[in-house]
Amino acid sequence: MGLTMKTFTAKPSDIKQAWFVVDAEGQTLGRLATEVARVLMGKHKATYTRTIDTGDFVVVINAAKIKVTGNKLADKAYFRHSGYPGGDKTETLGELMVKKPTAAVERAVKGMLPSTKLGRAMFKKLKVYEGAEHPHEAQKPAPLVIGG
Repeated sequence: MGLTMKTFTAKPSDIKQAWFVVDAEGQTLGRLATEVARVLMGKHKATYTRTIDTGDFVVVINAAKIKVTGNKLADKAYFRHSGYPGGDKTETLGELMVKKPTAAVERAVKGMLPSTKLGRAMFKKLKVYEGAEHPHEAQKPAPLVIGG
């Protein structure tokens, strides 16, 4: 009689979603985004199942104080198109940080999540705030330490 291995698959009833808070002050944008994406997907848990959203909620504070290496503030460009002829817009990371600092963190994390319905559901669990204040104290978010 042979030994059989069972693959674990999480059921919706097995999922326990926690809340984490991350202080982005002095953190490098890409390194922060990869860790936040891991937690949103649930890859930090032993119960990770790729077809079910097993991830946790993440609150990122101090998004305006994020760092980038090299000359990315001037060189990194974000493109969008309105759908109309000649409707393409380009802005640098530096311009985006002045206008809406939360968008830089959101775009970095969103690009690291799957481009599916599940990925969109995971992205909704990300809350990004410019300053140190956030309205999620009632959820008692645990601090999530990233890098150093």
